[in-house]
Amino acid sequence: MTILETIRRGSDFLAERGVESPRLQVELLLAHVLKLPRLKLYLQFDRVLTEAETTIMRDLVRRRGQRVPLQHLIGSVSFLGLELAVNGDVLVPRPETETLAQLAQAKLDTVLAARSITPGPVRCLDFGTGSGCLILSLATHLQSRPADAANSVELYGLDRSTAALVVARQNASRVNSPVPLQFHEGDGFAALQAGLKFDLIVSNPPYIPTAEVETLDPEVRDHDPRLALDGGSDGLDFYRRLAVEGADWQTSEGWMLLELGDGQAESVSRLFADAGWRIESVEKDLSDRDRVLIVRRPGTAPL
Repeated sequence: MTILETIRRGSDFLAERGVESPRLQVELLLAHVLKLPRLKLYLQFDRVLTEAETTIMRDLVRRRGQRVPLQHLIGSVSFLGLELAVNGDVLVPRPETETLAQLAQAKLDTVLAARSITPGPVRCLDFGTGSGCLILSLATHLQSRPADAANSVELYGLDRSTAALVVARQNASRVNSPVPLQFHEGDGFAALQAGLKFDLIVSNPPYIPTAEVETLDPEVRDHDPRLALDGGSDGLDFYRRLAVEGADWQTSEGWMLLELGDGQAESVSRLFADAGWRIESVEKDLSDRDRVLIVRRPGTAPL
């Protein structure tokens, strides 16, 4: 079977099973099997697959038709230029989370600029690190910073899942971080060393209301860890916890950046405001949806 025939047959198979963008999915799987950039497939449409390649490809397309996520089949996902390992133990990073990562990078630059006036370590925490995508995006961002600034940064990842931290550490080993990455296991801030204060806390917490988890696409519902999805009866459990506990772990000028679920901006903002936090802004993602809440600790004066 040629590359073109494989693409056509695989696309028809996935389309019949309700998989979105079926041709793109098949092309990405085939590029993975043949170890080629996807666009180079178009230059080799007449190439005949070997028996081994055909067998592997058929199995991958069959499993994709069963709604196993593409990222799990390939074993990785691209996130802001990073190629990160993913599996069923971690949430597959979504494009909207890249918005949170980019905003966090900008805030880190702001903190580093201010710290040149008031020296001291700059500490950043990823609360619920999962695959490590957020903390690793900060680590790679530091590669472009002057060495003296980068060396003043301490990066922490926190997660309650042992299996997720295995993936995060695996991904950390692939990244040329200019500073050490510290990962801690535990249910919340209590897993950290007492007295630590963070200039920047970022989090993509579980925010799906419990009753809605079963309505999600099969790729998410059946393959992402429920721990990373279920935010309690109204989806706000982890925001409540961060609003109550977070202030004790931030510096006096610290920021917290939180990813939001669709339609949650107002309720989460009110929750933090009621806890005394200053709401700095709600930022939109590339689809023009309110996606990231930026707050500063209680009592912080406006800039």
